[in-house]
Amino acid sequence: MRQVTKRFGAVQALGGVTLDFPAGQVTALMGENGAGKSTLLKILTGDHRPTDGHVVLDGHRIDLATPAQARAAGIRIIPQEPEIIPHVSVAENVYAGALPRTAGRRLDRAELNRRITADLQRLGFSDVLEPDLLGSQLAPAQRQLVEILRALTGEAKVIAFDEPTSSLSEHEVDALFALIRRLRDQQIAVVYVSHRMKEIFQLADRIAVLRDGELAGVQDTATTTEGDLVRLMVGRDLTTLFTRERVATDHVVLDVQGLTTDHVHDIDLTVRAGEVVGLAGLIGAGRSELALALAGDHPVHSGTITLDGRTLRPGRPGAAIAAGIGLAPEERKAQALFLHRSIRDNTSLVVLDRLRRLRFVHRRQERALAQEFTDRLRVRTPSIEHEVRKLSGGNQQKVVLARWLARRPALLILDEPTRGIDVGAKAEIYRIIADLAKDGVALLVISSELPEVLGLADRVVVMQNGRITGELPRADATEEAILHLAMADDLATQAAPAPGATR
Repeated sequence: MRQVTKRFGAVQALGGVTLDFPAGQVTALMGENGAGKSTLLKILTGDHRPTDGHVVLDGHRIDLATPAQARAAGIRIIPQEPEIIPHVSVAENVYAGALPRTAGRRLDRAELNRRITADLQRLGFSDVLEPDLLGSQLAPAQRQLVEILRALTGEAKVIAFDEPTSSLSEHEVDALFALIRRLRDQQIAVVYVSHRMKEIFQLADRIAVLRDGELAGVQDTATTTEGDLVRLMVGRDLTTLFTRERVATDHVVLDVQGLTTDHVHDIDLTVRAGEVVGLAGLIGAGRSELALALAGDHPVHSGTITLDGRTLRPGRPGAAIAAGIGLAPEERKAQALFLHRSIRDNTSLVVLDRLRRLRFVHRRQERALAQEFTDRLRVRTPSIEHEVRKLSGGNQQKVVLARWLARRPALLILDEPTRGIDVGAKAEIYRIIADLAKDGVALLVISSELPEVLGLADRVVVMQNGRITGELPRADATEEAILHLAMADDLATQAAPAPGATR
């Protein structure tokens, strides 16, 4: 990419970026949200045309006017937000646009099944993805795997992965990394976008950093450190990322006893005012399902949920909100935000009852409230009337938090609050969590990043297979201790002798 510049009206997203992606190497692309990574990838894959500059592939200048042209040239991208057709199978999703046909132009299901079975085995995903599942039945991790399979059909020269592991389990991440290394060995140029430092140092040969739409530097992975990258990305040191005052009180805000749904079983859980409780576990452990049950979105078969001494009627999201429960869900775009509405609309959504006179919303108060929390959370936006879909991931997450801060909940549940956002935005989210705890809010934080859980939580509760397998006070919580509880059943199964066997 040579002197690539992209302007959207008066806003310059990229300014004269010259960057190469060599064959047979993994180049990590890093930078804060809003640094220009997504714009750069969209130019590379034909979604945007550069205002100035151009793209060179195999020594020849090429014009990528559409995604189809980029794909025909051998350029692929696995997007952060998978695009899945809900009413067709995994196999049909993978080969959409290139389905095998019979002589009569009907879908050749036998050939389709042969292809998908072979590709799943070749790529190491046959034990985590069933070809006949409908797109609507897929978990977030499985949706990501479908995108990866789709990108790897046909001949590829350049493959870009945009936050590919944000929804994957450790086993699936291992399989993905093995696949990326095979692609590198096949002399494919791999572009890897991630905010996870550990992954970058495991996988990348070189690291390119964008800041404010410009190339801040390209580093050899073997000779750089995390501190070097953070300084390139944000221009400051973030060594105090997790420092906060411990302010937990004895007042129990949330008291759950024997909660059972279709997905979780016999859950006992308490969260106190000013306390941050981390909820850890592997993907599929039931953490998000528990959060949705507490927020009234999943039917409850038995057990009780008590908030500030009042027993809630389960299965009613409106009642949960009115009682003082807020939920920032894992899938913010699908479950939390109205993407084509403004920051103002999204922020005021759960406080319209306070802003309404008779049947009309008091717009001046609504604008003042949205502006207050946009300023407080440092949302980077031209105005509160800006569409949420045009914000970076970190700023979208801040809008979700602004909504609940405006509501002033007694309990705030944060499900993967820093998923897909950069280290600078993470630091600001952590500051917000610390401020909420200081204000006496009870916080239940779900995260798949163990350093994040350990850095934020006063206590860590661990789940597996829909059940709580243990609880760790802050002093005893380590990554090893959490993983032991998260894999307790698996470890017990491995340790148990087979019938008739001797130790």
